[in-house]
Parts: sequence; structure tokens; C-alpha cells
Amino acid sequence: MLRVFSVVLLLTSLVFGDISVKDSVVKIYTVSKVPSYTIPWNTSLRHSHGSGSIISGNRILTNAHVVANETFVEVKRYGQTKRYEAEVEFISHQVDLAILKVKDKEFFSASKPLEIGDLPKVQQKIAVYGFPMGGNSLSVSTGIVSRIEHNRYAHSGEIFLAIQIDAAVNPGSSGGPAISDGKIVGVVMQQIKKSQNIGYLVPAEIVKHFLKDIADGHYDGFGHLGMGTQKMQNKALRDVYKMDKDLTGVRVMDISKVSKLSSLLENGDILLSIDNHKIQNDGTVEFIPHQYTSYMYYIDQKQLGDVVQLKVLRDGEVKELQLHLSSVADDDLLVNTIEHDVMPRYLIYGGYVFTPLTRNLLLSSRSAPLNLQKAAGEWATPQKDEVVVLLKVLADKTNRGDHNFVLWQIDTLNGKKFKNFREFTKLIEDFDGKYLILKNDAGVEIAIEKKQALQAQKRILQRYSIESAKR
Repeated sequence: MLRVFSVVLLLTSLVFGDISVKDSVVKIYTVSKVPSYTIPWNTSLRHSHGSGSIISGNRILTNAHVVANETFVEVKRYGQTKRYEAEVEFISHQVDLAILKVKDKEFFSASKPLEIGDLPKVQQKIAVYGFPMGGNSLSVSTGIVSRIEHNRYAHSGEIFLAIQIDAAVNPGSSGGPAISDGKIVGVVMQQIKKSQNIGYLVPAEIVKHFLKDIADGHYDGFGHLGMGTQKMQNKALRDVYKMDKDLTGVRVMDISKVSKLSSLLENGDILLSIDNHKIQNDGTVEFIPHQYTSYMYYIDQKQLGDVVQLKVLRDGEVKELQLHLSSVADDDLLVNTIEHDVMPRYLIYGGYVFTPLTRNLLLSSRSAPLNLQKAAGEWATPQKDEVVVLLKVLADKTNRGDHNFVLWQIDTLNGKKFKNFREFTKLIEDFDGKYLILKNDAGVEIAIEKKQALQAQKRILQRYSIESAKR
């Protein structure tokens, strides 16, 4: 009798534990305004849905891409039909996470918030909860952790730690919890198309970093070093940099001039360790026993404002340095990471459409010129932190001969260089001469007669049904 009673208790615990998780899973309905980067004055509406989970503090944890560019959000709990209006409280487009809050506290009644667990182990069993396509009810799929390593997050294009799983992940599953031992070990993020059950989770430790970051009511982000490094696996190259057999690390080959590292490191330094965690010659660190991932793992553990201890080899001598982590990727890059929750900026002047170069624009363009693709891999400088392009020319008799200019980089305006799109726009608006001369580094020029351009402006905007000449 005791044995039977124990089995019944175990089964009851499993069943009610499962029900408890289901009661905390949320379906999210989003109406979003989707911008067009090739026609920047246009937008479209999109209806989509995703998943989320109730966590402590009457909050809903989900993916940033589930609610990106949102105009209206509703949520519904498992086993209920009523939808409640929700709003985004915090969002990290970097690591594809967001926190929603619901005005009506009735929404959370009789729900038990899910706890955030720890980083799972490879081959650990998990259950993924969500509302994927193919039906309206809650779906639960099971699988195991296949691998844990740094991977590119599709939403931002940045690289962070990710968990690969073999459980079924489909559109609509995004934002749902991956559960092991009753706790959230990851948040469903993305899948590889045309693959057989290869999905990715945002790991629990990334979630914890995000929650700790926003605890003060403000999101700061994940730190960025602002440098490029080279692997040091070649013996001849190691000899050149005086690395004996006991030393491992990566060579610093390129440093952003706006990064704080530019005053600490030099090109040719060998980065040996971060906070005393040894960097291997292939650029990896041991983050759990016998498992390696990018050395950025130990940077991602830090909050902005934290101090990072660096050990480098310079001219055969080991030096210890301190870095105050203060910048994110967008501070260091000439072309920022993929942007969300903002509308494209543009200026129309006599039918010439100018805009800053963004990764969104590059992704929207079928064949971006090589010079623009190259710019996307460059660092910002104190003199230039944004590229300006002539997006297209709206055909008119006043700009005849220039109609074929598309995605054309502008380097000077009347011989003057400019730092960014805002400075470029001001130069145009303050111009008091007869001709605006746009020029690229290859020497190609475009001339715009100011009087004709301004006279044609209203006619061109009406012809192309454009409400405003700038944003």
C-alpha cells in the first residue's frame, strides 16, 4: 500500500507540475507597423502571434521580435478565452528578449510565476511550451539540448550564447519557455529553416542578465569591446609575437577609435585572458568543464559599468589592464546593428532621396554595392559615425540624367565631410548657394540646382503621394 501510495503521489506531482507550467504560458497577439527601408515613407500593418511565460512581479517574458514595432498587444492565458491588453515595459533587441505588463491584474489570478533556472547540460531533457502555427491550443514538444555555444541572433545580428535543441520549434513558438525540472532554462528564439528540428533558445543566464539590468528601471544593454582579433594557431605567427608553448591567446588586429580599448590596447597585443579565464589560440574559453565557446562569454557576464581584467602580451612582456565596460555594439560600429521600433530616416530634396545606411536597408536590398557592404564591417570614428546614401531619385524633369542613381554613397557635400545623417541634413538645409555638389570617393559628382529643386519639391511629393519630405 505504501509503495502504491508513493507512486500515486509521484504521478500527481508530475501532472499538477505540468498543469502549473501550462497555467503560466501565454499567447501573445501583436499588431505591428512594419517600415519599408527602400520606400522609407511607407509602412504596412502586420498581425502575428507568439508565446510567453509569466514570471515574478506579474510580468510576461517573451522575445523582442514577437512585439517589435508593435502598435497594439494583447495576451491570453492557457485555458482561457479572454484577451487582455498588454504593453511592452522593457525590451532588448540585442538578445531578443522583452518584458510585458498587463494593466488588468485579474490576468495573473491563480497563476504561479515560473522561476528562471540555470544553464542546462548537453543531452538534458527539456519541454518547449508555446502556440505554434498549425492550431490554436497550447503545444508541448520535448527534446534534448544538442549543443551550447555562441551563435548569431537573427533579430539583432549580434552573437551571444545560444542553446541548440532538437525539439520542434515553429513560427508562433517564439517567446515560449523551455522547461527543465520545472524551471525556465531558455526562451525559444529561432530555428534553422529547411532543417529537421534544429531550434535555438536564449539561455537562462542571458535572461538573468537582462532581468538584472532592468532592475533599476532602465535597460543598458550588453557590453562590446570594439575590437577584432585573429586566432593564433599557426606556430610561425606565434613565434613572431614571442609566444612560448605555455601561452595561448588571440592577436588584437583592429581597434575601434571610439572604443575605450583604443587607449588601453595596441594592434599586435596578444589577449591572453579575461578575468583570469584563459583564452585558447582559437579564441575560445572553457565556460563549463570540457566545453568551449567564444571568449566574449566572460564579457557577456558583465553589466555595463563593471570592470574587466585583461591580461595581454606586448613585445614579449605580460601586462595586466583594467577596462571599464561602457559601450554597446552600436557605439563602436559605423553601421549599427539591425534596428527596430524606429521608423527609417530620410530627406527628399528635389526628388533626390537621402537616407543613412542601415543594416535594415542592406537586408532589404537585393544587391547592395560592395562599398556599402564593406562599410557595414567598419568601425565608427570621432569624425564619422554614419554613412549617408542617395537611396533613389524620384524622376522629374529637374533631375533628368540622374534617375539611375541607386544606393550611391555620398562622401562630401560641396567639398565638406560630415559626421552623420543629421549633420548632412543640416548642411543641405543651411545651404545658401546655387548648386549643391554631391561627390563620392571615386570622384563621381551630382549637381542639384537649389532654386529648381525647391520649386519642384511640392509637385514631386504630390506626384508620388508622399506626405512629408523628411523624417
